[in-house]
Amino acid sequence: MVNSRAVLPILTLLIVILLLFTITTLALGAANIKVSEVIKIIKEGPSSESSPNNKIIWQLRFPRILTSVVAGSILAVSGMVFQALFRNPMADPYVLGISSGGAFGVAFGAYFNLISAVTGVWQIPLAAFAGSFGSALLILTLSGGVRRNTTTLLLFGVALNFLLSALMTLFMFLDRSQLQSILQWSMGSFATSSWQKLKVLTIVGFLGIIPLLFLTKELDILLVDEETALSLGVGVNKVRTVLLLCSTLITSVTVAFCGIIGFVGLIVPHIMRLIVGPKHKHLFLFSLFGGAFLTLISDTIARMAVAPSELPVGIITAIAGSPLFIILLVRHKRGSL
Repeated sequence: MVNSRAVLPILTLLIVILLLFTITTLALGAANIKVSEVIKIIKEGPSSESSPNNKIIWQLRFPRILTSVVAGSILAVSGMVFQALFRNPMADPYVLGISSGGAFGVAFGAYFNLISAVTGVWQIPLAAFAGSFGSALLILTLSGGVRRNTTTLLLFGVALNFLLSALMTLFMFLDRSQLQSILQWSMGSFATSSWQKLKVLTIVGFLGIIPLLFLTKELDILLVDEETALSLGVGVNKVRTVLLLCSTLITSVTVAFCGIIGFVGLIVPHIMRLIVGPKHKHLFLFSLFGGAFLTLISDTIARMAVAPSELPVGIITAIAGSPLFIILLVRHKRGSL
């Protein structure tokens, strides 16, 4: 773990690496474009009368890459919040069933024609939020809330995950026309990214993340115990409500446009704690950029591994995150956490 003086230089280095890797990934794909040409195309800007490479960069790759960066940041911050909120290192939107709830909300809306092609760019996030928030409330109600045994809460989340996945599979069999879209949400993908979706994702993500940024001190206090938080003047119930609402909102909009991308919220906060420690003032920013870096790498692997086809990005993050989850379960069982 680094000292406080090294936090800013390391964060700056991480941002620079992220920017350089973003430019590099713009050159990767079925159409091989040199990095120097990519830089030239970025300087030119989008144009309807431009070269094919310009259209590839501005209409396909750029919105996709930026979407992966924004989505990764959102998921990592959400995971950090859930781990502090539930005081459990294994908590994240995917494991708790929040992501599956969002996907179920979208699948439900699509099956019953509640989402139209015209206004879907706003209806999809609303349907996802309804599903995610409903899942969060159901888990909290059935498990007895965040003050009870967090292992019980996790088990309810896993069980709900299975139930919602089964219901989405049922929708696929009942309406084959929705098969492809439901498969996308169940496996995660940035293939359908667009500037319009990115705009909505960024706006909602910004509105949800800003309140969390001002609650980093409260997140530190909540990790101790409720009595300490109350003695320090923290409105525990109010803070928990804001944390739950904001993290559920930003998770659901990510699920709406990118599908279920698991384990990003689990992996990144743990890795960043090893670098900067448990204080959320630093952990917040490092998780923000660390999540962006992880999803950008995962999406690049998904695009290139079986080119010209591509893998769902959720497969890549699951392969990376599942071993860590197993390790955490073993350590938790041994009582070392």
